[in-house]
Amino acid sequence: MEIGTVIGSVWATKKSDKILGQKFLVVELMGRRNHGREGVPKMVESSGFCGGEIMVAADTIGAGIGDLVLLSRGHAARLLAGEQVPVDASVAGIIDSLDIPG
Repeated sequence: MEIGTVIGSVWATKKSDKILGQKFLVVELMGRRNHGREGVPKMVESSGFCGGEIMVAADTIGAGIGDLVLLSRGHAARLLAGEQVPVDASVAGIIDSLDIPG
């Protein structure tokens, strides 16, 4: 699993029938240590991590912009979204708190 922040959503009017009804989010993965950056959610900023890869993830639980989320990739992501849904990443949970000492 990975940690990321929802920074947007994806709208596609034409898409595969296999992903009809699926909500997609743009997520910035937690990356390297941060040394002070505006606009970073407090939980991420206080941990010092931000600035990772940006990806699209299927939203299986109703996350929104600004939420810190747990992501699954690959086969685990497809289990969350539905076995026959062609996705690479899915939101598996919304993080309420994050504690990274150091």
